[in-house]
Amino acid sequence: MSLALVQSRALLGLQAPSVTVEVHLANGLPSFTLVGLAEVEVKEARERVRSALQNAGLEFPHNKRITVNLAPADLPKDSGRFDLPIALGILAASGQVDASRLAGYEFAGELSLSGELRPVRGALATSLALQTQQITAQLVLPPGSAEEAALVPAARVVRARHLLDVVRAFLPQGSVAAGDADVANDGWTRLQATPMAASTAGPDMCDVKGQASAKRALEIAAAGGHSVLMAGPPGSGKSMLALRFAGLLPAMTVDEALESAAIASLAGRFRTDQWGQRPTAAPHHTASAVALVGGGSPPRPGEISLAHNGILFLDELPEFPRAALEALREPLETGHITISRAAQRADFPARFQMIAAMNPCPCGYLGSTQRACRCTPDQVNRYQAKLSGPLLDRIDLHVEVPALPADQLVQAPAGEASEAIRERVAQARAVALARQGKTNQALQGQEIDTHLHLQDAAAKFLNTAAARLGWSARSTHRALKVARTIADLAGAPSTEVGHVAEAVQYRRVLRSPI
Repeated sequence: MSLALVQSRALLGLQAPSVTVEVHLANGLPSFTLVGLAEVEVKEARERVRSALQNAGLEFPHNKRITVNLAPADLPKDSGRFDLPIALGILAASGQVDASRLAGYEFAGELSLSGELRPVRGALATSLALQTQQITAQLVLPPGSAEEAALVPAARVVRARHLLDVVRAFLPQGSVAAGDADVANDGWTRLQATPMAASTAGPDMCDVKGQASAKRALEIAAAGGHSVLMAGPPGSGKSMLALRFAGLLPAMTVDEALESAAIASLAGRFRTDQWGQRPTAAPHHTASAVALVGGGSPPRPGEISLAHNGILFLDELPEFPRAALEALREPLETGHITISRAAQRADFPARFQMIAAMNPCPCGYLGSTQRACRCTPDQVNRYQAKLSGPLLDRIDLHVEVPALPADQLVQAPAGEASEAIRERVAQARAVALARQGKTNQALQGQEIDTHLHLQDAAAKFLNTAAARLGWSARSTHRALKVARTIADLAGAPSTEVGHVAEAVQYRRVLRSPI
């Protein structure tokens, strides 16, 4: 009888808990049993590992009773990331590799039938979890996944291209590798942690002609981290503005880039050419609540987490399912989402800026000066009622985006470039961070009174506006935070009447039918 232990990691949120792969070989009827709450793709590793060992010229213990345990037993395991550690466990238990030399390493990788190593999702999240937990183990990963994990500062990553490359690195002293043992181990490469330069590619705001009021609102939103709802007729430029909003935001810090990339890695969507770019998630309006907030078994991040430190663009907002929209309430307030299931729970960050767009009515032309609306008042009311009051209350800026006449659209000069707007946004946000350590949108409770510096005349004006417009306490506080952002853009030390007046105009309700 023989027993071998190999370390790996599961994927459960951003925590990446440790998994010990235990392999036991015993005499008896030949069998290959895999236990430890494994999903179907993990159980299929039995056939992949058997074929990979045989095709690589290594010995598979056909005449042994093989038992593989993935501990802890109550932690769900999915994906093919456990193929490599299972294969190494069998080789260590059968004496083909030195089990004592596996200490200090953690392995993840999917095996092809020929023994080639294929990339796995979540490599960057695993590397980031090791750094967060201050674990100094070396992470052995396939090509593609290894380069991704090496983006984490101080990461210790080894890239292995083939199962034989890993075997050669852990051969017992004085032994000879199977097959082509005399070949140099070129596939075993230690990578240096090399954070990439942030990419600034993306559409520019100069493409948008006119719409000065909408651009001003987006500049305020970018400076203070506020959410925006744009309403206007079809073709007025709402989507065009929203897709260029990411270019107005300040450059991401290394920690922000790592967090966003780790979540994208969990979902299998990470691309190195998008490193450092603010993510823009734009789900279709048929997306379910689970697609937006996350879910599944084991839980996976939804669109709001994939938009972490970036933008969640919801086009045709009233067309989304009511349950999906209402599920956005808590993340908009707290900046994170907790997915609880009967057997497990996962926390995902969700600090995103929501940019939503909608038509004012079913036909889209309510209030338009160019085309008459053909909707009845009842149709308009039903359409706008798809958005609940509590959800609208959580959106900081409500902006009307009117359609431009053809002559203005053709003859208007190019708009201001995103770079110029981004410089003002970065300066205003730097002022807020130096004053309070967070964006204005994130201020809560007593922090609002402490950092607002509201003048007496401005407070009187706000009280009058709130009373006449019937605002809730949340609406009042959000208007105050928008006013503070406007003051920061103007370089004013205190919040004045003019700043509050501009903020008030962004808290208007949707246009009602006559």
